Amino acid sequence: MLLHKGETLFRQGESGPLYHLKSGLLKIVRVHEDGSPILFNIIVPSEIIPHHSLISPKDYHGTAIALVTSEVETLPAAQWYASLKQHPEKGLEIALQLQSKLRMMQQRIDQLTQTSPSDKLHKLQEWFGTYIGSAALTDVLTQEEIGQLIGVRRETVNRLLRAQSAGSGR
Repeated sequence: MLLHKGETLFRQGESGPLYHLKSGLLKIVRVHEDGSPILFNIIVPSEIIPHHSLISPKDYHGTAIALVTSEVETLPAAQWYASLKQHPEKGLEIALQLQSKLRMMQQRIDQLTQTSPSDKLHKLQEWFGTYIGSAALTDVLTQEEIGQLIGVRRETVNRLLRAQSAGSGR
């Protein structure tokens, strides 16, 4: 299935199949009780989501939204779990996927431990280049989303990006 930027794949609290992201990018947003959304994860090609349901089913923890045009393959839950029982060696494949995602998330957490907002932004930009590719961070994420990922206000992100542009002569 093809999702265009801004289209929702699944919503927080729902349950259903698993998905394999073949191309594109998805963001996972969690809506708090007060209705405020927070971006907490970015899904990159080849990931199977939701991660917390790879071994056993659970309701979706967040809402998955396409950041760019994305191709997604549906993996029916019943077939997925039956396949795990029939082919126990798939457990290693899942463990390796989860290990890769854990390492990716550890790097994101490292961004939050930086002391200055400019260091946090720089680390996010490095992470983005490593995992997302050549697209500019601001071409994919809003300043609000960047702020959510590094724990600063949108206004701070705006100031930091302007300072970077001035420093690079743009």
